[in-house]
Amino acid sequence: MTSTNPRLKAAFEATRKARRTALIPYVTAGYPSRTITPALMHALVAAGADVIELGVPFSDPMADGPVIQQSSEVAIRGGTGLRQVLDMVAEFRQTNHTVPVVLMGYANPIEHMGQAAFVEAAAQAGVDGVLVVDYPPEEVHEFSALLAAAGIDLIFLLAPTSTDERIRKVAGVARGYVYYVSLKGVTGAGNIDTDDVARHVARIRQHVSIPVGVGFGIRDADSARRLSECADAVVIGSKLIQTMTAAADEALGQGLDTQQADQAAVTAAAGWLAGIRQALPDRGAATA
Repeated sequence: MTSTNPRLKAAFEATRKARRTALIPYVTAGYPSRTITPALMHALVAAGADVIELGVPFSDPMADGPVIQQSSEVAIRGGTGLRQVLDMVAEFRQTNHTVPVVLMGYANPIEHMGQAAFVEAAAQAGVDGVLVVDYPPEEVHEFSALLAAAGIDLIFLLAPTSTDERIRKVAGVARGYVYYVSLKGVTGAGNIDTDDVARHVARIRQHVSIPVGVGFGIRDADSARRLSECADAVVIGSKLIQTMTAAADEALGQGLDTQQADQAAVTAAAGWLAGIRQALPDRGAATA
């Protein structure tokens, strides 16, 4: 499969032409607040994001570690659900028409809205890709067809435990890119074995022709730089959210109000991500 979404296709073509690895930050929609999320998305783009993964808060995020779970709880308490997330994307799209936005979440909110209604609303909002953690590739053909008709790519996770058969099944329906989970377990846990990741990515490439992103456990510039040698994209989430939380807590501790704390979180996230962007190798434009 390839990409049916023009923004995702263009983003990866641009990074491939520049011979650099795409940078994909993950943030939870509605964290630290509903009102600040579109501004956060713009700040991440300014810091070097090539694609934004926007997490849809869910009450039982089984694949997420404690950092993202906590951010989801805060977002839900603040009134963020799937419809509010789509509103955030639509607000972002008022001034940014180029950077792809991928929604990452779970099946329950989509099923509650209805697959067809969700796809229509996502397309209208300007969503480019959807990654649903608990939709298996064997059961998504109708959903995949709805998304493809709307120009939205269906993205899948692959793990160290994924068999060749599983990878082939994902390859049959995945579009845009696949997301390789570099660690067993939940997001934000453990240390990455770069050589092991490289072996798994090479095995995945035997079956898929779309870009391969790597995430879960990337916590600093060094790990991002090492993984960039074998991946088409690096995905960073938990550490980015931790950075935001620390900045907001510090601001509140200094007596600033919640609005100022939100802005401190955005500033910290953008600054940290810009450091990751600078650390990733820039190999220069490809020559014919």
